Amino acid sequence: MRIAVFVDGANFFYLQKNCLRWWIDSKKLLDHIATRGEVVDATYYVGVDSTKNQDDYLKFLMNIGFSIERKDLKTIIQEDGTEKKKANLDIEIVLDMFNTIENYDMAILVSGDGDFERPLKLLKARGRKFLVMSSQGFVAKEIREVAGMHYVDFQSLRDCLEKDQRWVSDREPTPAPVPIIPSAPPSPRWA
Repeated sequence: MRIAVFVDGANFFYLQKNCLRWWIDSKKLLDHIATRGEVVDATYYVGVDSTKNQDDYLKFLMNIGFSIERKDLKTIIQEDGTEKKKANLDIEIVLDMFNTIENYDMAILVSGDGDFERPLKLLKARGRKFLVMSSQGFVAKEIREVAGMHYVDFQSLRDCLEKDQRWVSDREPTPAPVPIIPSAPPSPRWA
C-alpha cells in the first residue's frame, strides 16, 4: 500500500506541548507509519517566522525524508488590540491531498483540526483510505466522528514514538516553537 503523510506542523507542535506533554521522535513516527505500507511521500507544513530559529528542526525533517511546505506568518490585530501571528496551511494540505491523490492509496493526516472533516469525507467518497493521528483532548469531535476506526491516538504509541531525551547531538532537535500565539483556549468544538 502506498502511503502519503500530511503533517499540520502547528497542530503537531501544540499537540505535543500542550496535550501529550512529551515529544514525538519524527523518525520513529515515519518508521511506525512505514509498518503499514510504503511511504511514498511525507510533507510537513509549517508557518515560519524570521525571528525564531526553526532551521535545525526543519533540516532534520528534510534529512529523514519530509518535504517542507513553508508559509510566512502574518500578524493579525485582534479586536482588543493584541497581536496574533498565524499561518494557516489547511488549504495547502487539502490541495496537496487531492492534487496527488493518484500517487497514494492511503493518506495519513497528523492533525486534529476540525477543518479537515470535509476533505476526509471526500477522500472516503473517492475510495481512498485515510488515517488520522492526534490525541484525545486535541482532536476535534468532527474528525473523530469521520475517522471512526481510522484514528490512532498518540498516547497509545508513547512507548514506540517518544523522543529519547538522553541523545541530543545526533538525534532530532526539539522543535522550535511555532510562533502562533493562541488568543484563547481551543474552540468549544474540540472534544
